[in-house]
Amino acid sequence: MAIAAIQNPQFAPTQAVKLARELFGVIGSVQQLPSERDQNFLVEGESGERFVLKIASASDSREVLDAQNGAMEHVARRAPSIRCPRPCPALSGDHLTTASGPQGQDHFVRMLTYVPGTPLVRVGPHTPRLLHSLGRLLGRLDGAFQGFSHPGARRDLYWDLQRAGVIVGGHLEHIEDGQRRAIVEQFHSRFEADVVPALPELRASVIHNDGNDYNALVDDGGAGVRSVVGIVDFGDMVESRTVFELAVGAAYALLDKPDPVAAAAHVVRGYHESFPLTEVEQELLFELICMRLCLSVTVSAYRKKHDASNEYLLISEKPAWDALEKLARTPRRQARDEFRSSCRMPAMSMSTTGLSVPEILQARDRHFGRGLSVHYEQPLKVVRGSMQYLYDETGREYLDAVNNVCHVGHCHPRVVHAAQEQIALLNTNTRYLYDSLVQYVERLCGAFPEPLSVCYLVCSGSEANDLALRLARAHTNRTDVVVVDGAYHGNTSALVEISPYKYKGPGGAGAPPHVHEVIMPDRYRGPYKDEDGAGEAFAQHVQDAIGQAHGAGRAVGAFLCEPLMGPAGQIVLPKNYLKAAYAHVREAGGVCVADEVQVGFGRVGTHFWAFETQEVVPDIVTLGKPIGNGHPMAAVITTPEIAASFDTGMEYFNTFGGNPVSCAVGLAVLDVIEEDGLQANALAVGGRLKSRLAALMAQHAAIGDVRGLGLFLGVELVVDRETQEPAADLAARVIEGMKDRGVLIGTDGPLCNVLKIKPPMVFSEANADFLVAMLDQVLAEVSGARA
Repeated sequence: MAIAAIQNPQFAPTQAVKLARELFGVIGSVQQLPSERDQNFLVEGESGERFVLKIASASDSREVLDAQNGAMEHVARRAPSIRCPRPCPALSGDHLTTASGPQGQDHFVRMLTYVPGTPLVRVGPHTPRLLHSLGRLLGRLDGAFQGFSHPGARRDLYWDLQRAGVIVGGHLEHIEDGQRRAIVEQFHSRFEADVVPALPELRASVIHNDGNDYNALVDDGGAGVRSVVGIVDFGDMVESRTVFELAVGAAYALLDKPDPVAAAAHVVRGYHESFPLTEVEQELLFELICMRLCLSVTVSAYRKKHDASNEYLLISEKPAWDALEKLARTPRRQARDEFRSSCRMPAMSMSTTGLSVPEILQARDRHFGRGLSVHYEQPLKVVRGSMQYLYDETGREYLDAVNNVCHVGHCHPRVVHAAQEQIALLNTNTRYLYDSLVQYVERLCGAFPEPLSVCYLVCSGSEANDLALRLARAHTNRTDVVVVDGAYHGNTSALVEISPYKYKGPGGAGAPPHVHEVIMPDRYRGPYKDEDGAGEAFAQHVQDAIGQAHGAGRAVGAFLCEPLMGPAGQIVLPKNYLKAAYAHVREAGGVCVADEVQVGFGRVGTHFWAFETQEVVPDIVTLGKPIGNGHPMAAVITTPEIAASFDTGMEYFNTFGGNPVSCAVGLAVLDVIEEDGLQANALAVGGRLKSRLAALMAQHAAIGDVRGLGLFLGVELVVDRETQEPAADLAARVIEGMKDRGVLIGTDGPLCNVLKIKPPMVFSEANADFLVAMLDQVLAEVSGARA
């Protein structure tokens, strides 16, 4: 849907005087009034009576204007205490007549009664009592509209919030400022995700749809007590969702207010007292208000390019942007609770335990080992998650750009429902027969290339990698492994021994004799920079390690590598690295293990499994974090040949691995990935995010490298690009600054200087743009250095 071109009438005041006299019999003087698309004149007759002459745009139909006239008459009958205009009959007896304009086009002309009062925009200050009275009037107005219907009110109008998603989404390119556009995209994304699906649940009726501070009229009720008593300009009247009336009025009322949510809350309270809101209307109101402001600034941006001469069209642009910037920093739950409180409705509490952050930290210190760490200088108490958002105990919302465990989104309703339904029916173990076990393993194994077709279900990525080691040793009768510097494969004793990220870090004991470490295939910091040949050159170190082990009388049984390295600093493997390394390992009689615990299930975008980006087929693949969307499950996939070697007579049984609840959850995750197109989303959104992060390098000298695939990205920060000195302190300050702005990211890499970005796969383009805009602000604030 496009923003309609405005065909403003161009009648001169002298012509208006003539129309008032000849069509309505009113003799007097005229004064032009501001308007968006029609032309209005205040007419003062010789005897002092006043009217408003309205000349419609040539694009306005008789049916629409008849609907407006009918609505004014209806309100006047149903709620006579509301001051609103009424149509006056022309000399012909009709309430609607025509006149030919200067350009030869016919325009419908009406004469309306004048409504006394001062426009709210000219009254100050806007006290809580005054804003409350605005809400009461809008509520009474919607009450009066009940029962009114007219074909002319059922129209496509770009100011109808039902069309806002299409209008805003289709005209974003007109907002030239990138940071402002990111704010609108963020609200637009939330509107599409949260509001649009719920529209059928909202009450419908005819609404005035334009309760702005020019149309709301104030009168002194005595003793200096001002209140809103009237409403004019029914030009945007439409049959839509009733609560939009309040959203529009509140959106205008909060402009130029130091606390916009508090200002809107006074309007909400007044409306609710006159026309009680439903639960779903309360829940969506904040998003509706924000989207109405987004609609306003988007239309203004479009109008600037197409009709900058009409200042009335742009009059609220600056205050609307100021308000949007404040509202973007306002937690949705906080605003919703403030609105509910204003209506004397109980706040929807976010906290489930009531413990304060210090109390929780003290309890953790008493009952947990000191090795259990927390994020951030001021740790977050999170009490709820929803898709790509987390909420703290105050209701503040955080955009989660780091928790890849909740692969398809925090508390995805389909996954939650699958778990709830199954746990209420049966939960047992694999020694019993049940359909979901074979359904899940067939579905999971079906996602792999041959000969990977045998599955072991376990409960964590660490269990999966530990089992992978056992499989490799059973098949090769060898214990030695080759691992990559910076890698982390799990928390069991056997895995800590083969994880350089741990054994070279604090408290580590170094590599034991059976572990052979090769350099990280990092083209940014490593010795091989060229795209062509770097993979083979890095892989040569794998062959060298195998040779050194052989020279020491040892034989390598396995090579473990993440196809996209996480703890090492979001390292993208050079082309042909795994292809060459796997060839060296297999030639020496070893097996190749791909650790997909972090990066599988479509996260890289181009492929379902990250190892596929290297054009290889491993012998063993381990899966973890994303497989259950937060439910504790994992898997090992291998070949029939290796599985046969593991069948030594010793049973492998995992009490919880493959239980019916886990299988139900795993199937639901696969369904959501496929049906919601999340792999394609990772490719599109990840590509956009990566390119925009790379563009920041031109503005911030601290960014040394941007890398990653799909929605698994890293931004390496340096003190100096030439020396590549790591900026670990800066990285720590950046993640704190991002948290303060409502975005959660983390740091990674052996030098602790890589910003890691690996959000839930439902992360949207608007989320990506918002993240980049916030990172731009934080880098400018904490580093001050520009490229």
